[in-house]
Amino acid sequence: MLTVVIASYRYGHLAAHCIESLLSQTKAPDKILFVDDGVGDCSHLPAVYPEVEYVLREENLGTVNNFQDMLMRVQTEYTMFLGADNWLRSDAVEKLLEHNHLRDADIITYEIMVTGEFKMRHPDAMLLDAIEDGDVRWRRNGHHGSIMYRTSFGQAAGYAAKTGHENACEDWELWDRMLANGATVTHLNEPLLYYRRHRENFIKCY
Repeated sequence: MLTVVIASYRYGHLAAHCIESLLSQTKAPDKILFVDDGVGDCSHLPAVYPEVEYVLREENLGTVNNFQDMLMRVQTEYTMFLGADNWLRSDAVEKLLEHNHLRDADIITYEIMVTGEFKMRHPDAMLLDAIEDGDVRWRRNGHHGSIMYRTSFGQAAGYAAKTGHENACEDWELWDRMLANGATVTHLNEPLLYYRRHRENFIKCY
C-alpha cells in the first residue's frame, strides 16, 4: 500500500539512521526505495540493509529529475518521500495508514518536529510552536516534502520546479498540481517526522 522513497544528497553519514527508523516501524511500509543522486557516499548501505531497494546514481540528476524518476518507479497505492537526513517516529506509518483508512483521502499531511544543531535557524521560525522536549514543533497542515499521497495523483501531477522561486520547490509544485487535479486532503495533528537542521542541509525554499 505504501512505498517510502529515501532521497540522499551528501547525507551518506546520516542515512542509516533514516533507514532504521523505517525498518523499526510498528507497521512497516510495503517497500523502501533509496536513491543517492550521484554523490557516491552511500555505497556501504546495501551490504548493511539488503532489504532496501537501491538506486545509486553515477551522475547527479538534480532534485526535480531525481524525484520524478523515483516517483515513476513506485507501484504501490501511496507514496512518501523522506530526506535521508531525517527520520520518522516509530509509529508514523501505522498512524498515517490508520488515519487515512478513516478519511480515504488522496493526500495526508501531518506535523513535523524540527531538530538538530540549527533547529532555531529554520526559515519558517515564526511558524514554529514552543519547544517540546528540546525540539520545536512545526505546524504543517498544508504541503511539505514528506506528505503521503496517492501515487496515481502524484504521477499524474509530477515533480517540477516552481516558477518564480529561487530554489526548485518541487514538492510545492507537486502539491499545487495534485490539488488542481481534484486531490482530497486530510491532516493528522501529530508530529511524525523529525526534520534535522544540520551542517550539510541542502538549501530548502520553505
